[in-house]
Amino acid sequence: MNEHIGLGNLYYLLLALTIMCYATFTMMSMVEYIKPYDSKKFFNWMIGASLVFSLGSWTMHVISLLASDYVLTLDWSIVATLAVSVLLTFTGLYFLYRDRSSSRIREGMAAFLIALSSMTLHYTQIFSSDVQDYAVDMLWFVLSFIMSLAGSYITILLLNRKPRYYRIAGSVALGVSNLTMHLLGMRAITVEYRGMMTVERVNEYMFMLAYVIGMCTFMIISFSLITWISTRKLAVIDERYKLLVENSMDTIALIKEGKWDYMNPSGLRLFEASHEGELIGRSIYDWLEESDHAEISAWLDAEMPASPESMKPVEVVWRSLTGKLIHAEMVRVRATMYGSPIEQVIIRDISERKKNEELLIKTEKLSIAGQLAAGIAHEIRNPLTSLKGFMQLMATGRIPHDRYYSVMHGELVHIETIISELLMLSKPQAYEYVYIDIRSLMKETIGNLSQIAKQHNVKMVYVNEVGDHPLWVMGVRPQLRQVFLNLLKNAIESMQNGGHVKIRAFLEDHATVGIRIQDEGIGIPQEQLSKMGQPFYTTKEKGTGLGLMVTYKIIDNHEGHIFAESQVGVGTTFTIRLPHRYPADTKIKFLKSRSV
Repeated sequence: MNEHIGLGNLYYLLLALTIMCYATFTMMSMVEYIKPYDSKKFFNWMIGASLVFSLGSWTMHVISLLASDYVLTLDWSIVATLAVSVLLTFTGLYFLYRDRSSSRIREGMAAFLIALSSMTLHYTQIFSSDVQDYAVDMLWFVLSFIMSLAGSYITILLLNRKPRYYRIAGSVALGVSNLTMHLLGMRAITVEYRGMMTVERVNEYMFMLAYVIGMCTFMIISFSLITWISTRKLAVIDERYKLLVENSMDTIALIKEGKWDYMNPSGLRLFEASHEGELIGRSIYDWLEESDHAEISAWLDAEMPASPESMKPVEVVWRSLTGKLIHAEMVRVRATMYGSPIEQVIIRDISERKKNEELLIKTEKLSIAGQLAAGIAHEIRNPLTSLKGFMQLMATGRIPHDRYYSVMHGELVHIETIISELLMLSKPQAYEYVYIDIRSLMKETIGNLSQIAKQHNVKMVYVNEVGDHPLWVMGVRPQLRQVFLNLLKNAIESMQNGGHVKIRAFLEDHATVGIRIQDEGIGIPQEQLSKMGQPFYTTKEKGTGLGLMVTYKIIDNHEGHIFAESQVGVGTTFTIRLPHRYPADTKIKFLKSRSV
């Protein structure tokens, strides 16, 4: 028997359409705020949305059947049918929302499953246990499925693109397409029933139908209220995050599989992009300087540190869409979105800071150059003035020429010393590094200064804490001797009334050679101690300050460290630490002797 619908049944059709549109609108509202990184909430909201849509679709089919001559059967098979419909709808939404990036295949698969869910509800309602025979018109059947598929696909496109009023448009599109599918499907099926229904059975069915429809309507309205309340809360939270992200002065972006997935307005301005389409979906390396590619790739692949405090920003150079260089620093946070890892990065433009730093460095260089020039001019001008005066006296012929030769020679030696020390601080020179025993070098230096020590009534006490074992280091012998000469000479000259200079040579943890030189001089105030090693800074009346500066430079070139400690009225102590490096055969003998 073929079904024909009259105008008198229009009320049922409008009611069915309204329920279907309302259920679709509720489903779209529920899936709108699904958070894929929260698995529990993701599953609950997906199940709820699928259940609301299936209940609405089933209610629409039932009410539409009331407007036809088809027999409506109510039994426990309805539960199984609803379960299949919910499962199909859930699978379709899962395909769609596990990864929100645009994909025609994924959108088409989701639309197919949702359409199949509606078709399942429709045709299982028509084929009940009372059907004796049936016939199918394939043309109407295919048209009904195409109609349902088209409505589902349009709704999914609206969900992904989110144009204005997309929920209303999507609910109307899916509601109309499902109702049309229902009407075309009833024309596609001709059924013959076994017998007529009795009045008692009709009344029983009507009572059950009213109860079921009432329960379905109650559930749909309940879900709608829950969705409305949750949506309001989530909208407030979303608005807060939106204000924070979109009004941030820094660039906040999401990177997925090496491509831009999102970028806030500050980022678009930074890269001089007019709209998101110029960046979203494009590789980040298209705008990253090639020299930074390997570093950033390794940085993004590396595991996140255990504590946020240990995260350090990295400095990179980007290029805007117009080719402008952008110096920036980045920090990242790893998260999971739609089941896939994603990197949230904050990019801060430091181009202006870089320019200011370069300007400051240039200014400091000019200032240092000025200080050096002034110091050199002062230190060299004094002996030159003296030499000039002596030459003028000698030119008069009133005094013997050899009377001031020794003084003039001393002034020339002073100038030569200044120039030699400046050359030491100039460009690095190639030196031959050899194994040096600090013990023998220190004894040699002490011997060279023994006469000067006697003149100042100073006694140098050398303590060798390693006995006969050599203290090997790798270095340039003349330079290390210059270090010891500078420190010992300063120690001797600091004791105007004589005293003791204690020199200790020792070994720390088999890896470091230590030398400590301690005097009993007048000491150095703490505010002056911090300036030691600066050019032309000295506490001596006739000093240049270059000696200590050369000493610090030499120790640094030997990968060592030098420290100064002083107490006014007690004395000053310089401690030098150098890496302990020795020939392989000597190392074996030394370790054996130390273990005995």
